[in-house]
Amino acid sequence: VLTIISSIFIPLSFVVGLYGMNFQPEDQHGHRLPLNMPELYSPLGYPVLLAVLGLIVVGQLFYFWRKGWLSSD
Repeated sequence: VLTIISSIFIPLSFVVGLYGMNFQPEDQHGHRLPLNMPELYSPLGYPVLLAVLGLIVVGQLFYFWRKGWLSSD
């Protein structure tokens, strides 16, 4: 059970750790840096990220359920 829980949270921890970093969207002259993290400039960047993370969790749970790893037998 602990292995299944950790295998679900490891990809999420990686992505959240990546997005938790501080990025400087502008240089010292006020110019926007090109494509260092495109979703910083998009109002839908983080909702899309949360949707992708949710799909990862649901996909993994579905896979584990199909393999029979979530049953208590």
